[in-house]
Amino acid sequence: MRTVIYSMGVSLDGYIEGSDGIAWGGPDAELHRFHNQQASELGLHVLGRRLYEVMAFWETAEEPDSSASGGLSDLDAAQVEFGRIWRRLPKLVFSQSLETVEGNTTLSRADPVQTVGALKEEDSGGPIAVGGAELAATLTAHGLIDEYGLFVYPVVLGGGKPFFADGTRVDLELVETRTFGNRVVYLRYRRA
Repeated sequence: MRTVIYSMGVSLDGYIEGSDGIAWGGPDAELHRFHNQQASELGLHVLGRRLYEVMAFWETAEEPDSSASGGLSDLDAAQVEFGRIWRRLPKLVFSQSLETVEGNTTLSRADPVQTVGALKEEDSGGPIAVGGAELAATLTAHGLIDEYGLFVYPVVLGGGKPFFADGTRVDLELVETRTFGNRVVYLRYRRA
């Protein structure tokens, strides 16, 4: 059986973005290397349309060179490595509105609960990452997420899009913690 993991950066008060819809922080090089390690261990990343569109940048980001355009020459080594990992990683996007997807990505109009449930039952293929709060809320409500990884940033937003949907109840067991130099604390929980 494959492990399904939902992991994102959150504010101290539990939001993945502010009420203005703007993301409020990003990883430094140390944290990016940690993300790279985690992403390299995945067998599949499932995500919704909105996060897919944000992450589409990595489908075309290449190693910096003197002819790079669009700011690609500003990528550091950890970001370049992430781009390579992302392009290799199989992705499954659930969307009713997208017409096409790029790279190592499959578009699905199927029910995410049934699809992820079937993928989870497979005996091989590596862990499955879930990207996007709405998709994660749906999968959480159906008991399909096994682990939650929260990268807690030292900021309070006071509102916005929450990591957990309102009314969510999941009993968890803390299995890992780590503090990074930029004061971000990683908390990994397993469903109890």
